[in-house]
Amino acid sequence: MHIDAAIRSRKSVRSFMPWSVPKPVIEHILKVASRAPSGNNVQPWHVHVLTGQAKQRLCDDIIASATQDAGQHAAEYEYYPTAWFEPYQQRRREVGFSLYEKLGIKRDDTTARDQQMLRNYQFFDAPVGLLISLDRRLNTGSYMDLGMFIQNILLAARGQGLHTCAQAAFAWYHQVIREHLPLADNDILVCGIALGHEDRDAPENSLETPREPVERFASFHGFSSDEP
Repeated sequence: MHIDAAIRSRKSVRSFMPWSVPKPVIEHILKVASRAPSGNNVQPWHVHVLTGQAKQRLCDDIIASATQDAGQHAAEYEYYPTAWFEPYQQRRREVGFSLYEKLGIKRDDTTARDQQMLRNYQFFDAPVGLLISLDRRLNTGSYMDLGMFIQNILLAARGQGLHTCAQAAFAWYHQVIREHLPLADNDILVCGIALGHEDRDAPENSLETPREPVERFASFHGFSSDEP
């Protein structure tokens, strides 16, 4: 797959087929992704890969915690601003409204919205779940490195005909995850990634999120006006 095609076809898939993904394919994706750049080549990422009963036991425990005592859990880093402002608030609202519209969930149906949120913790039924962590003793630059590594995973998966969904939602349940996986004390759980084959019949997977045109987010300096 051409890199442009991989980037353009990447999307957040929220419903997967039950078809398994062979371990050598996952290893290949991670090997390719590990070519991501990092400051001084520190390679600050760590990945736990789950499938089968190991994944299901973890998912069951997270769903139980999210249902019974969600207020007792918090991520170890701040993903979103404490107060939203424009243009980011509007973009956030639009994608949320669009997703629920695809699913036929009304804006005031909090029960259905909560149930959809819980699907995060089943990796949206993907056969493989990845959990990505970072050593807390590193600094902000390593988060940028990690982001490039995560993006490489998403694109390398497309190269194998697979789809993904990056899920910060798992960061809130790092305490539960530590009961299942050997996360070091110094590790911050950053996100999960669902990996598998897209369910092309699922309405939520037809969601196409818009992107701003280049002229809205980029400025060019020093270019001649007669350049093509």
